[in-house]
Amino acid sequence: MAQVSQKTHKGMKKRFKVTASGKVKCRSASRGHLLSHKSAKRKRQLRKDTVLTKWETRLISEALAPGL
Repeated sequence: MAQVSQKTHKGMKKRFKVTASGKVKCRSASRGHLLSHKSAKRKRQLRKDTVLTKWETRLISEALAPGL
């Protein structure tokens, strides 16, 4: 019987990016809709990507590269 390997989580692949140093970046929340009542300062600060914590990084890295 052939060995079945775990697949990459395609939803996470679209939402997260692993940097060269191994950190995981994602888009800031609250940027999808309802932007008219948010201040310009708040929207400007939300443009930056967020770097996730060490614990979250481990979980996401495993889902993005299950074979490694």
